[in-house]
Amino acid sequence: MITLNEFFDGNDNEGSIAPNQWGYGRPALAELAERLRVIEQREDVAWVRVQLHPETMEMEELAGEAVAICTTAGESVRAAWIEGLEASGTIPELVDVYRDIPAVPHGATVWSVMWD
Repeated sequence: MITLNEFFDGNDNEGSIAPNQWGYGRPALAELAERLRVIEQREDVAWVRVQLHPETMEMEELAGEAVAICTTAGESVRAAWIEGLEASGTIPELVDVYRDIPAVPHGATVWSVMWD
C-alpha cells in the first residue's frame, strides 16, 4: 500500500486505477485524487492508502487495485464519500495481504473501496 501522494503525484495514467470505469462515469484521476485527499483530512479518518495490484511489482507503472480508508465513519457517511466514483462498493477489509500497514486506531475499521 502506498500513500495518495505516492500514487497520484505525477501520475497522469487514467488507467492506473479503476480502468474499466474510466470513460464510463469514473471521474478523472486528478478529481479522484482530490476527493480522496479531502476524505483523508477528515477527523474521523486515520489514513487513506492505495492498495496496489499484485502485478505492479512486475510492471513499470503503478496499478491501483483498491483504496483503503481507515475510519470510524458510519455506513451512510462512507457511502456518500464514494458516490459518483463508479465504485462497486466497499468491504471491511483489505483486498490482499500487504506489508507496512499503518496502525488502525481503536474503534476504526479499514474499508476497501473497490472497482470491478
